[in-house]
This record gives sequence, structure tokens and C-alpha cells, in this order.
Amino acid sequence: MFGRSRSWVGGGHGKSARNIHSLDHLKYLYHVLTKNTTVTEQNRNLLVETIRSITEILIWGDQNDSSVFDFFLEKNMFVFFLNILRQKSGRYVCVQLLQTLNILFENISHETSLYYLLSNNYVNSIIVHKFDFSDEEIMAYYISFLKTLSLKLNNHTVHFFYNEHTNDFALYTEAIKFFNHPESMVRIAVRTITLNVYKVDNQAMLHYIRDKTAVPYFSNLVWFIGSHVIELDNCVQTDEEHRNRGKLSDLVAEHLDHLHYLNDILIINCEFLNDVLTDHLLNRLFLPLYVYSLENPDKGGERPKISLPVSLYLLSQVFLIIHHAPLVNSLAEVILNGDLSETYTKAAQDVPRSSTKPSIRCFIKPTETLERSLEMNKHKGKRRVQKRPNYKNVGEEEDEEKGPSEDAQEDTEKAKGTEGGSKGMKTSGEREEIEMVIMERSKLLELTAGTSVQEQNTTDEEKSAAATSSESAQWTRPFLDMVYHALDSPDDDYHALFVLCLLYAMSHNKGMDPEKLERIQLPVPGAAEKTTYNHLLAERLIRIMNNAAQPDGRIRLATLELSCLLLKQQVLTSSGCIIKDVHLACLEAIRVFFMLRSLSLQLRGEPETQLPLTREEDLIKTDDVLDLNNSDLIACTVITKDGGMVQRFLAVDIYQMSLVEPDVSRLGWGVVKFAGLLQDMQVTGVEDDSRALNIIIHKPASSPHSKPFPILQATFVFSDHIRCIIAKQRLAKGRIQARRMKMQRIAALLDLPIQPTTEVLGFGLGSTSSQHLPFRFYDQCRRGSSDPTVQRSVFASVDKVPGFHE
Repeated sequence: MFGRSRSWVGGGHGKSARNIHSLDHLKYLYHVLTKNTTVTEQNRNLLVETIRSITEILIWGDQNDSSVFDFFLEKNMFVFFLNILRQKSGRYVCVQLLQTLNILFENISHETSLYYLLSNNYVNSIIVHKFDFSDEEIMAYYISFLKTLSLKLNNHTVHFFYNEHTNDFALYTEAIKFFNHPESMVRIAVRTITLNVYKVDNQAMLHYIRDKTAVPYFSNLVWFIGSHVIELDNCVQTDEEHRNRGKLSDLVAEHLDHLHYLNDILIINCEFLNDVLTDHLLNRLFLPLYVYSLENPDKGGERPKISLPVSLYLLSQVFLIIHHAPLVNSLAEVILNGDLSETYTKAAQDVPRSSTKPSIRCFIKPTETLERSLEMNKHKGKRRVQKRPNYKNVGEEEDEEKGPSEDAQEDTEKAKGTEGGSKGMKTSGEREEIEMVIMERSKLLELTAGTSVQEQNTTDEEKSAAATSSESAQWTRPFLDMVYHALDSPDDDYHALFVLCLLYAMSHNKGMDPEKLERIQLPVPGAAEKTTYNHLLAERLIRIMNNAAQPDGRIRLATLELSCLLLKQQVLTSSGCIIKDVHLACLEAIRVFFMLRSLSLQLRGEPETQLPLTREEDLIKTDDVLDLNNSDLIACTVITKDGGMVQRFLAVDIYQMSLVEPDVSRLGWGVVKFAGLLQDMQVTGVEDDSRALNIIIHKPASSPHSKPFPILQATFVFSDHIRCIIAKQRLAKGRIQARRMKMQRIAALLDLPIQPTTEVLGFGLGSTSSQHLPFRFYDQCRRGSSDPTVQRSVFASVDKVPGFHE
């Protein structure tokens, strides 16, 4: 950026040898600015280059010469930047100025230098300048500039941005206006800025955010997230043939980003901000849109709803990602014990959009846009004080003199202009001043207290009966009734999978109160000793397992695995298993099959030839010597994560990929330097190199829950992009074929029909019977040192591809 010619500011007339990194050169540049105070077509390039040079000197001076900043401050040179900006000198100058300022603040490391730059309030004036944000480049550099400034925030620098006397904080208020910008990178930058602001432990500033911006920002943010959810649901409902899978994947990823952002706010643990956010999430999103869609999702009405599987999936993600105890416990309370009688009564009424009742739970659009709300708040109760030059006053502290009873709700505070809350300590009274109420807390406390007293006088057997018995009890719990009902579908696991995800997420949420789950006897991992379990849930889980074992069953492996996990979570304790005999008997069928099969083989004196599916002795290992004649090899350079670089040949076998190098002692043979299973491999392209692939191969997992451990993580560089494409295709096809072959072996093992296949990676299959299923074709020894006469290739004989070598 700074490498461009400086001939126009380098000092002509015999001064070309001037040191550009010096105080003298900065003085010269100051002289240039004073002679060009008005931007014209003729001097705009000169001014841009001058500002760039000044920035470069300031960065140099930050590390080498403090007098540079003394002169910069003494001559008030920042005002030239601002004057150039205010002359509406065109897009080119705006872009270059924002870019230069961004670089300047990114590279300043000393706090003293930063204080020099932030003094006199010129940076705030640039923040509130009316740029043309329809220009994508200006927008990108502007939001990047704000993000860079937010990274400099701390207890000392925050006073340069937040003015406690005039109650304005342009860095924050201007940034959040772009929370719903169409460009995702802008939205991400806004989230970063807000998190950087919330992390600063300045009580006056945080109270300002709560009193002036929290309700407008969080209400608009919640509406934006909810609208995104409805778009996601529409995509699911209209995409029966899965043609929009890419769009759906993007929508889901965006929503997960939203949840992670909300969790990031909550874990900062600013109590009064968390209260406001929790209120909005529960009363304006999670309960009215997610939870209420669980009960009779096809019910008509104006209230927005989403489909049952989408609702279940999104709720499971909430419990997986967010662990803020007040939020997850309130949400779980409604799901497990909620009753919709009052909700439907309230929903049936024509509640005006400006209703001031805080207990109304509804997903509605804020009456004002965020920008409009912030603008209205700026003028509330404003004192007649002299404004600072070139700066917006975003609000005045006179608002604080109003009583706490005047705290506004999400929709009415914008119109009424009431603000409450003092800047004292965070007491329970202060939390009650917040604009909304999480739930009707008195009723919730009564319900909790009543349940606790009842539970103290209830035996474990009575708890189990209560969790599994009368329909009348379930009728008062419509959401829990739906959960059990969704597990009953005999046809498929479309709803059951998402219900199991939700139950699993709730039971593993660190913020969840175990007592809430114990009411339905769903213990959390590591819970205290138990003597009983939820029979109703256990029977439904066993029914899923039974359906999975049927020849025409439509239960996915993920559903089966979650069922097993939840059942073990219920019946396994530190002292043993508490499962009832009647339930255990339902699970013995598959074990009986394997036990009788093993007994039959032993009685007939036949060896086990089909299990395990992958046998260690049949796999290619490092240092094996293989016959590579007529084999398909692709030359590549392997660059490991630690920077090592070696030349190898890539070969794809039935279950493995191998990296070999020629055997110098025998023509046409090679030595295996690495071998890994295709099933454990991940292949991705390299964005800026069409000739390269990133390949990660993990160590075979010892259990379904063990963390993947990479045994190879390298970049494979091929001679051209054609060979790269061919290699990627062969690896992808190899994974598919390896999976197909294992499925065929499982089918043969269970005596199920086998899908006929004529070729797997070049291996001709003469028969599809169980006796001739391809496993590993090693009739001859694969190690060359054992039998030098063996010339059979262990690799497929296929058409040659570029990169083949003999």
C-alpha cells in the first residue's frame, strides 16, 4: 500500500534524498496540507498520497520517535483529514481515507500514541460522518474501521468514545445500525464490535447501553433472527426433492452463527444486559415461535408458526449452544411443564402491537426500525447543553432522573420516550426495572415450590408412575406429550430423531437444573444414584431399536445411536444397571443372533470369515513392498503440516489410499510409506491453487464417541489441475465403493438381499453371493520379499490417467 511512488510529496528541487521516516518529512507533509485545503480534481491524488505518507510516518513514530506524535497533535493535523472528508470529494478519496485510517489504528501499539490520535474527538466525527453506504467498498472499509477501533477499547480508551456527560456512544450506536445488513461479513463485524464493547467493564457505559440501546437493538435482533427462521422453515417445506440443499445449509449455518453470538453475549456475564436479552429471547422468539409451534403446529391463526421438525431441531441447537442458566431453565420449564391454556386465550385477543403488557409472549415486528429508535432515544429528555463541535449528541443524562417505574417495553419506549434505571449497584430491584419480564415469575415460583414440596414426599416408584401414567397429567403438558408422541411413529424416524436430539441436548446442558429433568426422570450424566427410570421413555426408545432391526425398517443409524445413548443414560448407574427384566428382554434379540452364529460356527468347525468387517491382517501397512506393475499411480508432492516436503505416488486400493515410493532394488515394485483408510479421510480443495488438495486422515476410532485424531494432515500438490481433479474423483469414488462393499458384507451377514455390483474400483466381481463377496484379494502374499515370483498387482488395473509411471 505504501510502496507507490511518492514523487509528488517526496520533496523535489534537490531534496529527493529526504528521509521519509522522519519528523522533518512530516513537517513537509503538513506544509503540503496547508497549501491544499480544498480538494480538487487536480490535487486529490496528491492529498491521498500525502495522508498515506503521514500515516506511514505515524506508524514509524509509534515505534521510534514520540516527537512525531507531539508535532501531529500540536498542529492538529487530524482536522485536515476530517475537512477533506466533509468536502464530499468523491468515492475515491473516501475509500482511500478509510483504508488509511484503518491501517493506522491497526498498527498503533503504544497507548500514548493511541491517546494522541483519539484526542479532540475527531475520530468520533469521522464515525458519524454520512458516508454513501450503498457503495460496497465504502461500507466494507467503514465497518472494518469501526471493528479496528473496537479492538482498542478498554477501561481507559472507552472514555474517548463514550461521553458520560452527554450520554453518547457513536462507535456502538452507529455500528449496530448495520446488524441486518445484506452482506454477511458486515453482520459478522457488527457482532464483533458489540462483543468488544460489552467486554469493557465500565458501569456507566454499560448502563447507557442498557437504558438507551438494549431494548431497540435486542428487539430488532430477535425479529431478524426469527424472520430468518421462518425463511429456513419455508425452505424445508418447499424443498421436498432436496434441490435447495445448498441454500438450506447456508440458512442453518447462519442461524447457528446467531445462536453462538447470543451465547457469546451471555457468557460475558453482564447481568443486567443478560436480563434484557433473556427476556427478549424467551418472550419474543423461543417461546412464541419455537416452543408454541410444537403443540398442534398445523393450527391456523395469525400467529406465526414453524414446522415441527424445524422447531425441534432449532430447540436442540439452543440447548447445545446456550448454557445461560436463567434462559435454559425457563425454556425447559415451559417445554416440560408448560400449559397453553392462558397462551391461547391471550393470543385469541386482538392484542395491539403497542401493548404495554410485559407478560404477553408473541413474535411481532418492532414498531420502529433500530435506526429510528436510536434517533428517537437521542432526543429524549435532552438538556440544553452546548454541543461538542462536529459530533452527534446521542442522548443526555437527564433521562436518568426519571423513576424506575417508567421503564419502557420493547415497542412503547420508542414512542413514549421514558427511560429508567440508575447507575448504582446491580441489585434485584434494578433487575426488575428492565423493560420486560421473563415470565410471570410469581406463578413460576409457585409452580416450582409446589412441585418441590410434592417431590419431597414422593417415592421413586411414584415418580416413575407419575412420569408414565395418566393421560390427564400429560394433557396439562402439551409439549411433553408431543415429545412422547413423536417417538411413537412406526413408519420412520423423521420426528423421532429431532426429539432425541432435543432430549440429549437438554440432558447435557451445563446450565440446566437437574431437578427439572428429574421430574420426567431424564437424568443428567453423572447424576446422583438413582433406583428407577422413566419407563414410558425407555419403552419408546426400545421400540425405535426394534424398528431399526426390521428388514424394512426406516430408522437411521443416528437415531439408533441416540436411542442407545439415552437408554444407557437412564438405566446405568455407578453401582450397576437398573433396567427392568421386561425391558432387557426386548433388547436381547440381536445379541442372541451373534451368540448363536458364533456357536454354530464353532460346532461346525468353521472359521469366522466375515467379522470384523475390517481385519487388521488384510490391510496394507507401512514398509510393505508391493507389485505396482499395471497399477494406476498419480505423482504428487506431499507437504506436511510441519513444512516437510516429499515426492510420492498416490494409489487407491479397495479400502485404503497409499503413498508409495519406487523400490530401488526391484523394477515395477514400490515401498509403502503411508497407508490410511478411505473411510477416515477428508478431502478438500485449496482455494488459491487448483493443483492442490488438502487431505486429512484420522486414526480409526476406538469408539463412536472418541475424538478424531489426525494421523496425516498434508497438502497434496499435483503437476496440473487435471491430475488434481482425477485424484479427487478417485478418492471420492473409493470412499463410496468402500462403504458399498461393507454394506454388502453386512447384508450377507444378516442374510438380506444384496445390491448387485459389477465393478468396485476395477475389481471385477464374478458373483454377488455371500461366499464370493470382495473383502481383500490377497490370495498371494502382498509382500515382495516373501515371494519374488509373485507379479500380481494389489491395485486395480484400470485405464491409465495422466501421472501414471511404470
